Amino acid sequence: MDNKQEKKKFFGSLVIPLIIVTLMWLVKLMEVSFGLNWGKYGVAPHTVQGLLGIFTLPFLHGSWEHLMSNSVPILVLGTALYYCYPTLANRVLIITWLASGLITWCIGNPESTHIGASALVYGLNLFLIASGFIRGNRLLIAISLIMVFLYGSFIWGMIPSLAIPQNISWEGHLSGAIIGVLLAIFLRKEGPQKEVHHWEDDDDTDNSGTDNPENGEKPYWDVPMPSNEELTVRYRFRL
Repeated sequence: MDNKQEKKKFFGSLVIPLIIVTLMWLVKLMEVSFGLNWGKYGVAPHTVQGLLGIFTLPFLHGSWEHLMSNSVPILVLGTALYYCYPTLANRVLIITWLASGLITWCIGNPESTHIGASALVYGLNLFLIASGFIRGNRLLIAISLIMVFLYGSFIWGMIPSLAIPQNISWEGHLSGAIIGVLLAIFLRKEGPQKEVHHWEDDDDTDNSGTDNPENGEKPYWDVPMPSNEELTVRYRFRL
């Protein structure tokens, strides 16, 4: 793949993540501009009306800092997903989005409301990390290591004793992480796989030489040994 194709693939991988982040910012701008509070439309566990939050969860944020903290990871992780797994990306994104919201609705505190794209961030991150190592592909493993380096501290967001005092949805983080790992396992045979190197036998692939039986000549090892008379040199001298 040349540089032009690489650039085209990269910018194509950026489209969906950029659309998601743009919508996240538009929602927040509308809230601030019109004095609205759409946080109530997040995931409210164990309530019928709270099921709506499964669909709206990634677009609702409590503050500009909350929004910014999710925007960059969505761009980075989403682009990596669409670049490395173009045939799986849509499924991974949609399933992670909806399933993490549903699990949050099931395990969350009934007295809480969950908002933000963190569940999606955790899901994409864990999928990229787990999938890279499961597949054994060098490029994907490199991407996994980069994700660990960039977001290795995400593990603390799934520990209730650390997350609850900071008003962080550990349920959403845990839900996203679980879905990401499960998708990496169930989709391991689809998409890019480990590189397999094939070594070809010259005797089987070379059809142009004189040793190939197909061109009508016998291979060198099948030529009979000459007789002693054929190997004898006779010299005749004239006196």
